[in-house]
Amino acid sequence: MTTTAAVPAGASGARLPSPARRRPALMHPAVKPALFVLCLLPLAWLVVGAATDALGANPAEKLIRATGDWTLRFLCITLAITPLRRWMVQPAMARWRRMLGLFTFFYGCLHFLCYSGLDMGFVVTGIVRDIAKRPFILVGTSALLLMTPLALTSFNRAIKALGAARWQALHRAVYAVALLGLLHFFWMRSAKHNYAEVAVYAAVIAVLLGWRLASWLTTAFRSRRQVGRA
Repeated sequence: MTTTAAVPAGASGARLPSPARRRPALMHPAVKPALFVLCLLPLAWLVVGAATDALGANPAEKLIRATGDWTLRFLCITLAITPLRRWMVQPAMARWRRMLGLFTFFYGCLHFLCYSGLDMGFVVTGIVRDIAKRPFILVGTSALLLMTPLALTSFNRAIKALGAARWQALHRAVYAVALLGLLHFFWMRSAKHNYAEVAVYAAVIAVLLGWRLASWLTTAFRSRRQVGRA
């Protein structure tokens, strides 16, 4: 009776197939469509509210303010992607930044359209006079105008056409947009002496911009040290 010794797998020198790497959950193809739907939920809520007369005694004011609030919220979420991506070590989150930035612009346009139509009746001369007359509207309009080239150049072809350095320099305007948006929101709330929400948004934006400033200073300091050692 002969026995056959068990040969350990791979003992003959043949390479074993490597185990399949699991795709990170954030890279799943369903994530971006799900995020797209989530970003549309505020609009759906406003549409349903308008259709069912559930926006309160002054639905026009509710629509104007709600679209403005969501513009500022999406702006904060967009700015939060980079620090969260690094802190959580999740590079896949960078894939969301473009979509979130475009939704920020989308809700900003809705905000301006609601103001232009529901408050000013789409009378262009009246809108121009109102923008020039009221500083908080001028600041908000300036923020929207600054966002426009960012939205128009948020595609890969624009990056190639402008070059990475010029594209990045242009998109740093989002920091000015954040400050102008916060000032616009402050002036809106100051009319009713309501500063609680303003303080929250100011703290969030201060943290997000402060993190970027600290990162830039740290990188600059390390670069100088390396140059000094060379």
